Amino acid sequence: MEGLEISEVFISEPFKTELFRLESEFYTAKSFELNKSFLGSEIIDFVQYGTSKELNEEFEGYPILRLNEFQSNFIGSPSKYCRIIDKSTYESLRLKKDDVLICRTNGNPKFVGKSALVPKDYEYAYASYLFKVRPKKDLINASTLVTFLNSKYGRIEIEKFSMASNQVNFSPAKFREMRIPNFGKTLNEQVENLSYEAFNMLSNSQDKYSQAETLLLETLNLKDFQPSKEPVNVKNFSESFGSSGRLDAEYYQVKYEQVVNRIISTDYDQLVNIVKIKKSIEPGSSVYADEGLPFIRVSDYNKFGLSTPDKYLTDDFCKENAEQIKKLKPKKETILFSKDGSVGTAYMLREDADFITSGAILHLTVKDKNKIIPEYLTLALNSKLVQMQAERDAGGSIILHWRVSEIEKVVVPIIDFDKQREIADLVEESFQLKKQSEHLLEVAKTAVEMAIEQDEETAMEYIENELEMKNNE
Repeated sequence: MEGLEISEVFISEPFKTELFRLESEFYTAKSFELNKSFLGSEIIDFVQYGTSKELNEEFEGYPILRLNEFQSNFIGSPSKYCRIIDKSTYESLRLKKDDVLICRTNGNPKFVGKSALVPKDYEYAYASYLFKVRPKKDLINASTLVTFLNSKYGRIEIEKFSMASNQVNFSPAKFREMRIPNFGKTLNEQVENLSYEAFNMLSNSQDKYSQAETLLLETLNLKDFQPSKEPVNVKNFSESFGSSGRLDAEYYQVKYEQVVNRIISTDYDQLVNIVKIKKSIEPGSSVYADEGLPFIRVSDYNKFGLSTPDKYLTDDFCKENAEQIKKLKPKKETILFSKDGSVGTAYMLREDADFITSGAILHLTVKDKNKIIPEYLTLALNSKLVQMQAERDAGGSIILHWRVSEIEKVVVPIIDFDKQREIADLVEESFQLKKQSEHLLEVAKTAVEMAIEQDEETAMEYIENELEMKNNE
């Protein structure tokens, strides 16, 4: 029996509560002690599913938030809309300050139960695989609830009460059954303060990044540039297929031509002359594991950073390919650049990485830092100047693919070096603020875990020490 996860329970056990859980996983799931707790049902003031109506990317209708747009413990901006729901439905789903959004179902169990705080009123609704909870603030505030749900003990409760079939499901009914810590007023207030200070820092971080983007466009006199919507562009053979090898009409839209012409009217260079381009590998699903060496895919990062991957590589694979893996681990100032799926997403590493990336991600390293600053180049690659080139080259497919030969020919503006430095400094300010925001959220989460493991006095002392260290920096 060694190595088996088993637990003996009397046949009467499932009948002692209203849960009536018969599956063995419920009784072998991890658990922990809570001195004082509520049931989820006791702390709910309001709960509601999102909309299941079809979404679009044409900005038509009402903005609909999805799991993809969760940012740390907060929500971000929707990238999809719904033109089908009516105004009354939208108003009922509209997100308000201190709502909590929870992922109820996903193909990846790690995302089920993932939670985000709505830190202010938004003109957004949300998708059906999320549900909204408004907690009774006199029992637990929204910030503390989100912090607990995203902590290791919240994950234990979520995994215990989730139901597994084709996909894992954590419904409002299951939320009602789980245990929620009964923390005192002081700890609730401190966690809330930390959360909102973290949100303000994150907002300031995004403002700094927007300033950097605006400065780039202003420098190129492109701030107010609106590309043509003209669907027709007449080209002779030598100007079209004869030079590009492309026959699809979309490739020759006027708006793409305008953007490239604007760039090449200034100092510029092709990407192949600016960076070294290195490809990664695609080892295959047979060597995926739940733990081991992190394997970063396109879905695991965006221009603001990396998220926790859901794929790892087995120890056996890593041992057999140790030399190759050592070479594939990206170094500090490597720019990750996606060529498949969400093409053209760039993110610069700020330290050496202990992971490898999928073959869908290229590694770019700047050849001459006296000519172009890596932080500036990363922002330029994420700007609409390069994104429209990505749209032109990779458009027309169900799954987008941007060929390396096309990526090499991307034109990048090379602006005055002092102006590059000004932009790079704004970008770094943005990332420093984001890092500080994440630290405050980590302090809040650690405090919640300490209150469960030890007591609230210890948790409060930890918060005070962390804040004192922050103030002395």
